[in-house]
Amino acid sequence: MPTSLVTGGAGFIGAHLTRELVSLGHQVIVLDDLSGGFAENVPPQSKLVVGSIVDHDLVEKLFAEHKFDYCYHLAAYAAEGLSHFIRRFNYTNNLIGSVNLINACVKHEVKRFVFTSSIAVYGVGELPLRESNTAHPEDPYGIAKLAVEMDLAAAKSMFGLESTIFRPHNVYGEFQNLGDRYRNVVGIFMNQIMQKAPLSVFGDGLQTRAFSYVGDIVPAIARCVTMESTKGQVFNVGGDHVYSVKQLAETLLTLAKVSVPLNHLPARNEVKDAYSDHTRFQKVFGASRETTLEEGLAKMWAWAQERGVTSTSKFGAIEIEKNLPPSWRV
Repeated sequence: MPTSLVTGGAGFIGAHLTRELVSLGHQVIVLDDLSGGFAENVPPQSKLVVGSIVDHDLVEKLFAEHKFDYCYHLAAYAAEGLSHFIRRFNYTNNLIGSVNLINACVKHEVKRFVFTSSIAVYGVGELPLRESNTAHPEDPYGIAKLAVEMDLAAAKSMFGLESTIFRPHNVYGEFQNLGDRYRNVVGIFMNQIMQKAPLSVFGDGLQTRAFSYVGDIVPAIARCVTMESTKGQVFNVGGDHVYSVKQLAETLLTLAKVSVPLNHLPARNEVKDAYSDHTRFQKVFGASRETTLEEGLAKMWAWAQERGVTSTSKFGAIEIEKNLPPSWRV
């Protein structure tokens, strides 16, 4: 039975991945500081250790104790737009924390490091975004993700650490933190709908994304460690159908049978159109059925209604106030 570490396993994608790994026969240790996740998201068949990847002493202790075969690294503060205003926090958690894990994997001869990066590494590029594109991230979140990818390449060259990198995009589904006001637009909209509040849309809402249902991406991430063909590879992973944020809002309102207005806020400084090509992924993992937006939203909406309205709170450690969107100040 392989033993796997899942960082961020109490969070959204991590909770799904932990369940998938348990179903595949892995013994799973979850490391999560519960800053964005919830202990109840972790299945009882796995073990939750509450702590941070920034705590290198704790990381070293866990690796020495459990002799991990695989490290699945999902822990990150993934508020891409907010990352401009929390630069130190972003790089400490998303880059330095990752380096702590990479060091431990090298020292303890872990067989594979699986990293969930992001299409944020591309920035503005020719669409659809391909793995062969030159990465040019537009924000500190994407910069940190790209730096970890580069460090993994260096760790392979120097120490032989094997890795597989996935670049998911706009993933939604059950276990998403509905109370996070800075990220995960689907969760934000659902939380607002349950309060019959206007839906917050930055700019005209014509920004386009290929929203990806979590159940479509997790199985490949889980089983990549058993595939030689995935060693040293980078894969875009996610949905192929592109929607505007306005279309997403309208689809959700139809699903919920609720009529509330869209509250158009000042536009943010963000990539307007972002969706990727998945040819490389499909060649290696095979074509899989893509959950339609309507199907995926219906699954998440049923879960969200059971969970209920979740209170939102202001991020308490804003480092730069200049140009911070007004809606994030209150």
